[in-house]
Amino acid sequence: MSESADWTRGVAAIRFQRCARCAHLQYFRRDFCAACGSLALTDHAATGEGTIYAASLVCRAAAPETRAHVPYNIVLVDMREGFRMMAHGDHELAIGDSVEARFVAFAGGTVPYFGKAK
Repeated sequence: MSESADWTRGVAAIRFQRCARCAHLQYFRRDFCAACGSLALTDHAATGEGTIYAASLVCRAAAPETRAHVPYNIVLVDMREGFRMMAHGDHELAIGDSVEARFVAFAGGTVPYFGKAK
């Protein structure tokens, strides 16, 4: 598996990009910088640490594969590195909580899952 592989490719890691031209951080990865269009992107591993920006409890299955997981919490996390990502999280998380990522099985795949930092 490639060093730049992450959870979207079956590896328990969160990766992001930094633009060498304008320093913009982006997550999910793309072939170009979403801010300036440059192709000069570098790939980086995230620590998995962040702060809850928002949380929403999902009480209705979006697809048959997710029915067994309802209810589940979707969170927006401001990552320590400076980008924001959406992921799953513990039900008791609140805005401002410090969190750490782990990876869990969900609807046939593995996804980032945030819990309170220890």
